[in-house]
Amino acid sequence: MATTKYIFVTGGVSSSLGKGIIAASLAKLLQAQGYRTTIQKLDPYINIDPGTLNPYEHGECYVTDDGAETDLDLGHYERFLNVATSQANNVTTGRIYQSVIDKERRGEFLGKTVQVIPHITDEIKNRIQILGNSGDFDIVITEIGGTVGDIESLPYIEAVRQLKWDLGEHNALVIHLTLVPYLAAAGELKTKPTQHSVKTLMESGVQADILVCRTEHELPQDLRVKLARFCNVTQDSVIQSIDAKTIYDVPNLMLEQGLDKIVLKKLDLKSETPDLKQWNAFLKRHKNPKSEVTIGLIGKYVELQDSYKSILEAFTHAGAENEVKVNIESIHSEYLNADNIKLKLSHLDGALVAPGFGERGISGKIEAIKYVRENNIPFLGICLGMQMAVIEYSRNVLGLEDANSTEMDENTKYPVINLMEEQKSVTEKGGTMRLGLWDCELAENTIASKVYNQRVIQERHRHRYEYNNDFKAQIEAGGMLATGFNPETKLVEIVEVPSHPWFVGVQYHPEYKSTVASPHPLFMAFVTAAKQYQSKKKKK
Repeated sequence: MATTKYIFVTGGVSSSLGKGIIAASLAKLLQAQGYRTTIQKLDPYINIDPGTLNPYEHGECYVTDDGAETDLDLGHYERFLNVATSQANNVTTGRIYQSVIDKERRGEFLGKTVQVIPHITDEIKNRIQILGNSGDFDIVITEIGGTVGDIESLPYIEAVRQLKWDLGEHNALVIHLTLVPYLAAAGELKTKPTQHSVKTLMESGVQADILVCRTEHELPQDLRVKLARFCNVTQDSVIQSIDAKTIYDVPNLMLEQGLDKIVLKKLDLKSETPDLKQWNAFLKRHKNPKSEVTIGLIGKYVELQDSYKSILEAFTHAGAENEVKVNIESIHSEYLNADNIKLKLSHLDGALVAPGFGERGISGKIEAIKYVRENNIPFLGICLGMQMAVIEYSRNVLGLEDANSTEMDENTKYPVINLMEEQKSVTEKGGTMRLGLWDCELAENTIASKVYNQRVIQERHRHRYEYNNDFKAQIEAGGMLATGFNPETKLVEIVEVPSHPWFVGVQYHPEYKSTVASPHPLFMAFVTAAKQYQSKKKKK
């Protein structure tokens, strides 16, 4: 394909309609027909990236191989497509303005007055086309964050208007995702929100080519005709997106609706039947488990599911691969203590202590780790969860009662977790952690070496504090082994307790690399361990 095609996904009424899932599902259908497809997210907030945002504000911060802290939708893109994303796949208003202002300071505009049009919109257009100009992709899908009509989104919509004109016929199209609410009192679906949303988009000079209508009920033909007539689209361009039991059903639902066919027709590209054999085999296993396990997700942001989105999806992938339904029980670490720990955890088949920052909920995490360690319940600690495991072991097994992380107590007598040396001079918070893909060398005859079945692995990181090697000999002598380390920095990446059936803590974030096509081996092994623990428990 000589010319890269562009698809823009906009949203109306609400920013929570699922643009990311629709974009990922369409990309999956196009990829399954042989088109090299990628997706990018344009976020209208002024933060440079979501790295400094509280998970309650914006859900989890997803990290790419190249160390970009990005929107959680990039996680959906990778899980659906099994293709790594990068810094170029997530752009924010903050990054756009920073780039333009830096150019102005360098004198690149030759004395011109710097304005939203053309300077900001040109920068947006350039960012949109970076992936297309790379030669790696046939189709680039660009999801515009926020809602049409928001003041923050206007420069992006204007950039889309210009690009549609610049790229010419059959090279770009706009999909508009809207809500068709059902009013129970009247017993009918209402099209007005969609009509107004499309009108708002048209006021900015952009005509939607395809409507994807989120709905709880089937859209009757007469309603589709009405939407087509009022919104200036063809009837086959009105696509129903009915609520699904799982996000992984959406590609098939979009296939049934013919979304891929109408998109390819408008882009003047050949349409074939997508090859979804592997995808549907995963769905079949996911929907027909042969057994169940219950795993506790212990963290401090559990009220918002999006805070741990990648972890939850990694369990979905691992569960399907094992033909096991993984029931996740969210447990708020702030409310765990020695008095209620048995009640909260004794019924679990496994426990995962989640990543996080700050001291809130730390004592509950330590109590949880102590309980599962002493009761031989399978344990996986990720990032802060791994650090808490080191602290718990140091306190309760080695007798270092005041052992802590300098993140929680700068004056701790036993700083078993310490600020990384290169972090001590860092003053700015954004984008300054240890980020992205790093090597990890695995020790032989360990859980980690059996899980990965290779000597050196690469995993994604996002942290400032590390296992303090000054205490390594003492901790290992006490029975907790360092079984993975970075060959360059000697930073400890993995700890295990060999006397425990399955106790693993990892400094990195394995959840970021789990996809439908490639479930993460660590999560698969953890689910298997939970299944085996449950089996032994039943025999007793």
